[in-house]
Amino acid sequence: MLERDESSLNRTPLHALHVARGGKMVPFAGYEMPVQFAPGVLKEHLHTRSAAGLFDVSHMGQLALRPKSGRVEDAALALERLVPQDIVAIAPGRQRYAQFTNEDGGLLDDLMVANFGDHLFLVVNAACKKEDEAHLRAHLSDSCTIDSLRDRALIALQGPKAESALARLGADVTAMKFMDAGPRKVAGFDCFVSRSGYTGEDGFEISVPGAQAEALVTMLLQNPDVLPIGLGARDSLRLEAGLCLYGHDIDIATTPVEGALEWSVQKSRRTGGARAGGFPGADKILSQFEKGAARRRVGLLAQGRAPVREGALLFADSTSSEAVGKVTSGGFGPSLNAPVAMGYLPTSLSANGTQVFAEVRGQRLPLLTAPMPFVPNTYKR
Repeated sequence: MLERDESSLNRTPLHALHVARGGKMVPFAGYEMPVQFAPGVLKEHLHTRSAAGLFDVSHMGQLALRPKSGRVEDAALALERLVPQDIVAIAPGRQRYAQFTNEDGGLLDDLMVANFGDHLFLVVNAACKKEDEAHLRAHLSDSCTIDSLRDRALIALQGPKAESALARLGADVTAMKFMDAGPRKVAGFDCFVSRSGYTGEDGFEISVPGAQAEALVTMLLQNPDVLPIGLGARDSLRLEAGLCLYGHDIDIATTPVEGALEWSVQKSRRTGGARAGGFPGADKILSQFEKGAARRRVGLLAQGRAPVREGALLFADSTSSEAVGKVTSGGFGPSLNAPVAMGYLPTSLSANGTQVFAEVRGQRLPLLTAPMPFVPNTYKR
């Protein structure tokens, strides 16, 4: 095993707090991050489902896209040159899920885009944030100023008691609906708050100045309903919610149609729409909307107790020698008390209830394709 050089890892503004609270620190996307705390992944997962979990996601990239014209519509039109989503239609105070595509229709990254009235606020994945910023600067600098908000931390508060916990700090969040986003005061700090997350639960993501992050998190953790949650439970929660992890379930070789993300591409950007195409890979992606794709991301439920992990090959039957697909995420679903997974299969085998087999330690284990999310989401609509 190679020894890691801890000095080369970045640290979030909450690093000292994680260590003080017994977080087990591991390298992740160039950062030293807590994978779990004393309760362990299982209890952290279930606590988030029943109360409120607090996640440090400060490793994510935060960017402001400011239109040089002063019109936020111009920033939205500019960004539409890089994503297949309708950015113009995002109303002030709202946000939308999007993807950067390449010329082959593959996904360079997925991201969140919020309209803050006079500019757009973007949150991108940690492992891609340098490339994403360079991509924006290379293509949009003619019409926008791109600011990397490196001095801000980002935390997620997720679960059925997230609203009450945040409201106790004076945050005006009770009227917010799923995907509302914008500047809010939290405990007197100037924050950006969105009602969204990565767990399938109701909750919030809160961007706070880095210098004030530890003070804010300390106040939130004084509430007995709120526990710090590590990367381990974050992964099992998002898997139960059927949410993609970039670099695993979606990547540069995956189109939105293959990734079962058609819902994220609005009609205005599809063939016949008001602003159809005009984004990288549009010909391939729009063709797949009309004709279908050869493969598709599906949910998978194991028919036994053994978890089926990422990388396991999928077969159409128990004896065939040729794999037809692969698992991209898999593990134990604590809320279901059963293994769950997702992966890619030929579209002809993607209908719910189709039996396939995964090869695990030389054995063929039966699975059924299943609808996602595996656990119903509780977003506040």
